[in-house]
Amino acid sequence: MDDLAENNVIKFTNITMKKGIYYANFKVKGTRNGVITTASISVDISALELHSGDTLEKIIEKSAELALREIKKADFRFDDMSYLGVAQLG
Repeated sequence: MDDLAENNVIKFTNITMKKGIYYANFKVKGTRNGVITTASISVDISALELHSGDTLEKIIEKSAELALREIKKADFRFDDMSYLGVAQLG
């Protein structure tokens, strides 16, 4: 991991509260095979098996583990370009 630009890196940014729910927020950046990736991930802290006395470091670590596990399982699909008004070929 000499060059971080060649690896996906998940960085903790902050913890926010929206509508009474706390979220741990992360930024993902990386390049691979000429594809540059950037993403934001928010993890609902209540979805983790944590206790109120747990340290901030443990909360961040468990949130990052859940985020990574779920991103790896995600099945992304390409959104149809018809909404852009692009003429279809063929």
